[in-house]
Amino acid sequence: MAPTFFTGIVRVRVPATSANLGPGFDALGLALALYDDVSAQVTEGGCRVTIQGAGVGELPTGDEHLIVRSMYATFDALGGRPPGLDLECVNRIPQARGLGSSSAAIVAGVLLARELVEDGADRLDAADVLRLAAEQEGHPDNVAPCLLGGFTIAWTEDSGARAVSIPPAEGVVPTVFVPDQQGFTSAARAALPPAVPHADAAFTAGRAALLVHAVTAAPRLLLPATADRLHQDYRADAMPETDALVSALRAAGVAAVVSGAGPSVLALSPVPAAARPGIGWRTEALSVDVTGAWVARGTLGHAERDTVAAGRRS
Repeated sequence: MAPTFFTGIVRVRVPATSANLGPGFDALGLALALYDDVSAQVTEGGCRVTIQGAGVGELPTGDEHLIVRSMYATFDALGGRPPGLDLECVNRIPQARGLGSSSAAIVAGVLLARELVEDGADRLDAADVLRLAAEQEGHPDNVAPCLLGGFTIAWTEDSGARAVSIPPAEGVVPTVFVPDQQGFTSAARAALPPAVPHADAAFTAGRAALLVHAVTAAPRLLLPATADRLHQDYRADAMPETDALVSALRAAGVAAVVSGAGPSVLALSPVPAAARPGIGWRTEALSVDVTGAWVARGTLGHAERDTVAAGRRS
């Protein structure tokens, strides 16, 4: 049955995210308190996107915008598209820096489209939202924390993506170091070999398991828990400044990793002033976002969640 569309304004707020966290490649993620705000409304025809903040002059302002493409995919799943759309985006998440800007756009699109359909929440539950977002992104490690907040573990079953969210311990103190230059996930993935030594895989699996304990209960173990042999070394040549900063921070006792596919760097433990990078890097001391994406009609409110389907754990 064709959907009936809500005629008012729908607003969504989506957090930045950092994925992998060192050894948790394509599985572990963390939501960060840095947000994009988007409002959307159904119109009589055409598609118009206005942008403030990150991406002005770079991002498309019509049908090719990633949020719009995500909305179209969601509308298709809900039975049909509206005649037109008007979007206003206030972007604070840096573009193409390894902080989940594309996942935030995809999640925003899914939630906006679902809310613009009168019975959208009945047609798409929380598990469906995660599945749709992960299908569009290609993997769930960023969309899961964006949706659920906190520290997330994501995986894929035959039915699609699944995830659980676990509150991080108070001693987890995120700081991100954002370089001037951009990086792109496709190029970072191209640097990965088709196979790795068994010893490196075993090492990384053990550290990923330890990382779950460190993030949720024992932050004193964050430095050894964030060691990785699966992907960061293979990407080092393409991001020498990032690799050098991670190495310098870790040598200073800081639990530092490449944020997502880079080139930003994430520190999960306090960073001494002497260890902070200089010109060419922007430092952002952030808290962990523990609520995830918010969506509402008219004013911001908390996104609905099915605690079983979404996998939230308190």
